[in-house]
Amino acid sequence: MRVLLMGNPNVGKSVIFSELTGITAMSANYPGTTVTYSQGHFEIDGLKLSLVDVPGTYALDMGTEAEVIANEFLEEGADAIVVVLDATNLERNLYLALQVIDRGFPTVVALNLVDVAKSKGIKIDLKALEKELGVPVVATTAVKAQGIEDLKKTVLANLGKKNTSSKEWWKRDYWQAAELIAGKTQTFEEGQKTLGDRLDEKMMQPLAGSLIAIAVTLLSFAGIVGVGMGVRKFLLRPLFDNFIEPVIRAIVISIVPNGVLQNILIGDYGFLIKTIEWPLTLMLPYVVSFYIVLALLEDSGYMPRLAALLDSIFKKIGLQGAAMIPFILGYGCAIPAIMGTRSLSDRRERKVVSTLIAIGVPCISQTGAFISLLGARSFFLVIALYLLSLAAIFITGRIFMRFSPEPPEPLAMELPPLLWPEFRTVSRRTWYRLKSTINDALVPLTIVVAITAILYETGGLHYIGNLLSPLVVKWLGLPAEASVGLIAGIVRRELAVLPLLDMNLTTGQLFVGAIVALFYMPCAAVFGVLASEFSVKEAIGVGLITIFLAFTIGGVFNHLFKLIAFIF
Repeated sequence: MRVLLMGNPNVGKSVIFSELTGITAMSANYPGTTVTYSQGHFEIDGLKLSLVDVPGTYALDMGTEAEVIANEFLEEGADAIVVVLDATNLERNLYLALQVIDRGFPTVVALNLVDVAKSKGIKIDLKALEKELGVPVVATTAVKAQGIEDLKKTVLANLGKKNTSSKEWWKRDYWQAAELIAGKTQTFEEGQKTLGDRLDEKMMQPLAGSLIAIAVTLLSFAGIVGVGMGVRKFLLRPLFDNFIEPVIRAIVISIVPNGVLQNILIGDYGFLIKTIEWPLTLMLPYVVSFYIVLALLEDSGYMPRLAALLDSIFKKIGLQGAAMIPFILGYGCAIPAIMGTRSLSDRRERKVVSTLIAIGVPCISQTGAFISLLGARSFFLVIALYLLSLAAIFITGRIFMRFSPEPPEPLAMELPPLLWPEFRTVSRRTWYRLKSTINDALVPLTIVVAITAILYETGGLHYIGNLLSPLVVKWLGLPAEASVGLIAGIVRRELAVLPLLDMNLTTGQLFVGAIVALFYMPCAAVFGVLASEFSVKEAIGVGLITIFLAFTIGGVFNHLFKLIAFIF
């Protein structure tokens, strides 16, 4: 049996979906489109139901791609529909609810964000709303899991029941009907302004909002780096050095005789050592801290406000402020970031943002590798690397802008309520993303480390180094062994950095290596997403641009360092 979850964007639909299904959700493209939906399962009294989170839409008027897809889901049929409403915007949300009820499906209304509505002095009479709509209404506060069990029971009680609640006068003017019903069922009181209300007002003021944005950015960066470095230095590094590595070496030495096989397993590029050391001590602490900060920003509702605030800056490279959200996601992983560009206004903007993300936005695994590579020498090098990436993004964006005569459309974005992040939601989002990152990275990392260990012990690495010597040694000023990183980076970008950690390089060489890894071609998975979202030809074009930038900028800096050393 199938249940559809419908509602406007930013009403808490995805939170309800997660509460009902847990984290066993599957995200997919609707066939032939670029609109995504989520699908999962949940049980009520032993009955297993399929739940589909339909793309958020304001109506069923067939005016947008999301509305077309929502209509197609309805045409496929459903045993029940849950329409999620935002209690702070009842009238606007009722427009979609009335259209869904009119289709005759068994419908349950989940009135979400009732706690926020109450804090704003909004009172909604649930019984009166049920009477007006003719369908059950359940109050929920999804971020606190309140009302979810009642929602389950109500869905079970209404499965398959024919809905005859539609009223002919609704169809004449849904907006007027929504206005009349909202007027009958809700009252407003003069609510006292909360700290969140006052902070929200400040966030949208140009000067105060800019200062808050700078503070949030600096605190986020400090939190990610500080927590990551602390966990790495005082927990994960000692754990690996004092327990994990000695145990692995002792076991291998006791079983495998001294020779090539033992070296492949625990040598300089030991397969059993590096497949644990690199992800555990170099990537994991920064990945976890980044996803915690990202979840806090998302759950608080601050990210859309930051996008609105930065709209004027993004317009300088021909983009809307809404493009900021995919950029921020890109610092976690480019795959969801590129998919997230589907929310942007047109295909041109999607292509530009996706290309800029692929060019100059390092994922969190790369960030961990960069901090490990450069942080011990000078943290200013890490900052310089990121300033260089921002400069490349800005300059490339300006170049793209010259080829696009049309200015970006004005920003139209709904701002969700500003809320205190909930531990339950933040921890769930963090775990879901962490698990996804581990699943995506573990197999490629294992394969690459195994191949590297074999090549190192059999002399293949030396052969590859000789082939790429003119480019790597003469132009970039790196040792021939760094060639393995360029090959490994095709699979996962951070693998272009990790081999450099075990080489005795100068500070200049480390920075050049980091530059090449920063701008290097997208990893295989990102290349696949670019090809599926746009075309193989365009994905190849992005790859060629990044390779050109990586070697050009890396080589220029290498020779610049040599010139400075010669002069001084």
